[in-house]
Amino acid sequence: MTDEVVLEVWLNDYPVVPQFIGETRKLAEEFGRTHPGVRVEVRGIDHLRLPEEVARAARAGRQPAVVQSFYTSTQLSKDMLAADGSPLFTSVERAIAGRDKILGVPVRLDDLVTAARDYYTLGDEGLFALPPLTSTTLLYANTTVLDAAGVSCLPRTWEELTAACEAVARLEDGPAHGVTWPNHGWLFQQAVAQQGALLASPANGRDGRARRVELDSPAMLRFARWWRALHTDGHYLYTGLRSAGDDTYPAWEHNYRAFAEQRVAFVLSTSVEADRMVRAGRDGGFDVVAAPLPYCGEVPRAGNVIGGDALWLAAGLEPAAQDAALAFLLTFLDPQNAAARHKTSGFVPVTGQARTLLEAEGWFDANPHHRVALDQLAAGDRSVAARGALLGDFVGVQDAMTAAMHDVLTAGADPAERFARAASDAGRLLDDYNAHCLGQVPGPRGPHRFRVG
Repeated sequence: MTDEVVLEVWLNDYPVVPQFIGETRKLAEEFGRTHPGVRVEVRGIDHLRLPEEVARAARAGRQPAVVQSFYTSTQLSKDMLAADGSPLFTSVERAIAGRDKILGVPVRLDDLVTAARDYYTLGDEGLFALPPLTSTTLLYANTTVLDAAGVSCLPRTWEELTAACEAVARLEDGPAHGVTWPNHGWLFQQAVAQQGALLASPANGRDGRARRVELDSPAMLRFARWWRALHTDGHYLYTGLRSAGDDTYPAWEHNYRAFAEQRVAFVLSTSVEADRMVRAGRDGGFDVVAAPLPYCGEVPRAGNVIGGDALWLAAGLEPAAQDAALAFLLTFLDPQNAAARHKTSGFVPVTGQARTLLEAEGWFDANPHHRVALDQLAAGDRSVAARGALLGDFVGVQDAMTAAMHDVLTAGADPAERFARAASDAGRLLDDYNAHCLGQVPGPRGPHRFRVG
């Protein structure tokens, strides 16, 4: 290249993933050394503001080449528009166009963790965004307490978790409650996906735009009623804090503290917290084991949805800039880079080769809690249900779920009636979002709400 190519990369500045921006800057510096004529400028922006900042830049024709986006913002990112009204982002796989290397960097899309690849594969456009940060939800157990309670096997199903909590409750000096988890939308997504059910229709938003939110489905109500029963019987600890808005992170922290202080024997939380959970046990004098997320034993298990983030490629780049951006994106899939990122972040190693490297060095033998998330994701059936939903205003929909469950737990609301109302509330949000994106209401076409969570 005779003229310097400058790539702007905008990343989420998360309080929970502090190293990712710094590590990406180091990758950018190394990429510049190995690709003379390319300069990658990395900018961190508060994760709650990033989507709106991107939209503002796009309207001014100044969009960055690469943007990080949280997984529940996938539909939002897909709907964002450039200044001329064309899609702001383009498919990574289509841009690669069948090549096996871009500027000397190997293409490793087929080596991605299947669940992550499936989530970001959008119809016939292939892998639309590249996921460097992928997680799922796990069960963490205080096995010191379980041994005392005579629970010899970790619970695999909701029913077995209930039985384990009942055994813990019989301990004279045991925890006040058996289990806790945050009242957050991710837990509802997992429960529905595990049952092979849909959160949205048609086809979880994967065969055309989602038009209805299934918050009153049998699968959703089965989960809500089981949750209510655990709470009513004193086995589930509800901190009273919905994981929504400003309380999103505090709610997760409250559940972690309950587990670390041995006020519960189990906690459901992100796989990213695996090291922290094990360390809490070590510091507190008890043993901690990570296990797959329990599922409803009444129906076959389909799989678990992912969490995490993906990197999106701007449309309309000049050919040299597009290839430089693609090559930089592909460095995140380098086995050594992916393995190192797993160790520093707690997100799963996103390629098979990265996992092989870690297996060879004995990483998972020494840290078995990190193997669980990979195995859980690999056990999914790849159905539309297990792949997870794509929804506009996903945060608003999640707020409808958590508000409903809060009322069930704290005000005695009937699950069927309250979740029917939640479905109606979420449906209005989705209808409004879709109308703006389809240009069916006055004003600029495209997303008008940019909440993240």
